[in-house]
Amino acid sequence: MIIIPIKEGEHIDRALKKFKRKFEKTGIMKELRARKAFQKPSIRRREEILNAVYIQKLHRQEEK
Repeated sequence: MIIIPIKEGEHIDRALKKFKRKFEKTGIMKELRARKAFQKPSIRRREEILNAVYIQKLHRQEEK
């Protein structure tokens, strides 16, 4: 359960923003989407490798 402490006089928009941020950090939605359909471990591993290669390319471009 996510608990968001709200200070006296704080706007509801700010509290919603805090809630959304905490909810996103928990990774619940990401996990639910992943569980919708079975994915073979080999395919999951292949996607992780492709993602890692993409991130490395981005880091190399930043260095140049």
